Amino acid sequence: MSKQRVLLLGATGHTGNSILRALLKDNLAFREVEALVRPSSAEKPEVQKLKNEPGLKIRVLDIAEASGEELVKVLTGIDVFISAIDMMGQLAQLRLVAAAKQAGVKRFIPCAFITICPPGGIMPMRDAKEQVYQEIWKAQLPYTIIDVGFWHQLSFPTLPSGKVDYAFLNTPNMLTDLRDIGPYVALIIKDERTVNKFVCAYSDVLNQNDIFGMMEEMSGEKIERKSVSASDILTKRDTASATIATDPTNVQAHMTLYHAGYLNSKYVRGDNTPEYARYLGYVDAGELYPDFKPIKFRAFLEELLEGKIEGVPY
Repeated sequence: MSKQRVLLLGATGHTGNSILRALLKDNLAFREVEALVRPSSAEKPEVQKLKNEPGLKIRVLDIAEASGEELVKVLTGIDVFISAIDMMGQLAQLRLVAAAKQAGVKRFIPCAFITICPPGGIMPMRDAKEQVYQEIWKAQLPYTIIDVGFWHQLSFPTLPSGKVDYAFLNTPNMLTDLRDIGPYVALIIKDERTVNKFVCAYSDVLNQNDIFGMMEEMSGEKIERKSVSASDILTKRDTASATIATDPTNVQAHMTLYHAGYLNSKYVRGDNTPEYARYLGYVDAGELYPDFKPIKFRAFLEELLEGKIEGVPY
């Protein structure tokens, strides 16, 4: 495959930055890597920092305010467009689909990068993404949808010592280190086998007892288990939904609803497993790329306990 020209939206976010690092590292596969940022963000320190990255070009455009012609222009000549847009901006991608089709983009990677879940009222975040997928399919635009389980960085329990509170229903879940998302994406977008496919990428399948037991073993501390029932999760979801119905602009209620949707799908329904992913038609990245060795959860905990992990907000 010839070198690809890649445009990344959301390069300063956690997922986007992981992707950006991997793309810049693999300069044998990627002829040109560009980051698309809003004018209102162009002078922010995190964007200014990107300007110092060798081989990275910064494109400035507000995708919500730009004309269709401007969107087509910024996408013309792009082989792969990758979106790592923030959770509240999912539907902003809809305009990009039509522009990418007109510009001849060879592969569109929408902002998926979540746990496995079917559409249809279970997980509001997944349903927002589904609207973008549907638009891609209507446009017959080449795509790959990449889901990555739940981050290691958001899956560990705290310790009584304060070195590092989580306890949910004891259901197996696919987990992935945030730092591995970028390398997985770089592998996937170079691979013609993944065009027009759903791909799941993960390192471990662990339930909460596994996670707590591993943390206790490695830290030498006993962790208090605090159970959260299925009814607690569903009540949280329904309360947030009722708030949004009366105040659609309530950002905190939307965040709560998205969070409850994750918990409902992962722990109440048990969707986030390799078996269910295969049922839904996902291709397993571990089978596609057996030589790639992801960061296992145990290795992540070793770094965490040594004080080497950068925290992420949730």
